[in-house]
Amino acid sequence: MNRKKIYEEVEDVLTSFCQDCFLRKHFRKEKGRTYAHQFCITECTVGEKLKKLGNELKGHV
Repeated sequence: MNRKKIYEEVEDVLTSFCQDCFLRKHFRKEKGRTYAHQFCITECTVGEKLKKLGNELKGHV
């Protein structure tokens, strides 16, 4: 996959799943921005997909 397609896929994932995510909004309100961010990175399946895409992007550097 080339860099442009990876960026497009990341943007698509973020707008499709993360923008209106109830859990992210809830955790941000109840436990803070840092906790919500950490949850998204470590627990959420969408976060795992974003990490995978990020690793692909790192491989193209």
